[in-house]
Amino acid sequence: MGEPILVDFRKYPDSKHWQFTMQRLGEDEHGIWLWGPAGTQAQRGESVPITFETPTVKLITDDWWTAIWSLSPIIRGQWRVYVDIVAPARWREGAVQMIDLDLDVYRSLDGRVRMLDEDEFAEHQVTLGYPQELIDGAREAGDRLLEMVREGVEPFGTVGTAWLEQAARLSSATNR
Repeated sequence: MGEPILVDFRKYPDSKHWQFTMQRLGEDEHGIWLWGPAGTQAQRGESVPITFETPTVKLITDDWWTAIWSLSPIIRGQWRVYVDIVAPARWREGAVQMIDLDLDVYRSLDGRVRMLDEDEFAEHQVTLGYPQELIDGAREAGDRLLEMVREGVEPFGTVGTAWLEQAARLSSATNR
């Protein structure tokens, strides 16, 4: 198994959002892939942790987004892939930190692709004082990712699913 990595999502400017630990799975031209077996727990701020019921994979990019693939829905219902628009990731020993910028793109189990939380993004521009650089980067990434997911542009075609299948095999092997 790969090294454990703390996935540390924050809200602007620096408050806890989601935290969970995954294992390093590999790297390709899209970024660094992490995985979590069934039973991985994630905690949103100080809330009660949730448990991932099936293996998941998370792609950390050097762009304005990160994505997670799951065999079953984790958060917000029936989705297959979920993309968080974030300020580019910052790595430190044993952890990756990202500032969540509200906008999310997802593909549901029935194939629909949507952008979520545009109202929250607009509100936070005012209440949290997002700098223009964050607003522009998030909006451009959100629009681009909506199209990429809709069109199945890699890694949203077969690549993410292949990494998820690898995580499922690892999860099965570790549970024997």
